[in-house]
Amino acid sequence: MKALLLALALAGPALAGPAGLTEAQVRSLVERQSRAWNAGDLAGYFATFDPTARFTDQALGNDNSIVPYGASTLAQARAQSGRALAGGGMQETVTLDAVTLAPDRRTARVSAGVVSEITRGPGSRRVCARRIETFALTPAGLRATGQTDTVVRCRAGAGG
Repeated sequence: MKALLLALALAGPALAGPAGLTEAQVRSLVERQSRAWNAGDLAGYFATFDPTARFTDQALGNDNSIVPYGASTLAQARAQSGRALAGGGMQETVTLDAVTLAPDRRTARVSAGVVSEITRGPGSRRVCARRIETFALTPAGLRATGQTDTVVRCRAGAGG
């Protein structure tokens, strides 16, 4: 037994596997975010973000220019989300396009299409967006550090 422990200790990083983030970890966190959001679990959703995270909302204009709506801190985004969900329901479908890991595997970037079905009173509407979300390994584990949603025209049968 001691020989096995000594061999493992000497092997060190060679047996430890890849250091840093994996695509599977990032995809898992995005899925956890989606489940929490769709369950109306704002505490669970916002727990996946670093306290310094920034949220940016904007739209793609007819001339392909970016029209800024605003930027929020984590606390502001949480308060705005609470108000938005209090008036009705919202379900999001997130379709990942790409997960890009930084060479040091400490950060990652996700691009995705998002379709939100918003229910207010007797009616509902659909909003589509392109999402860019950034992630980092933090002392608390993997956390999202920023999210930019760009509202786009919904395409028939498309995910944003």
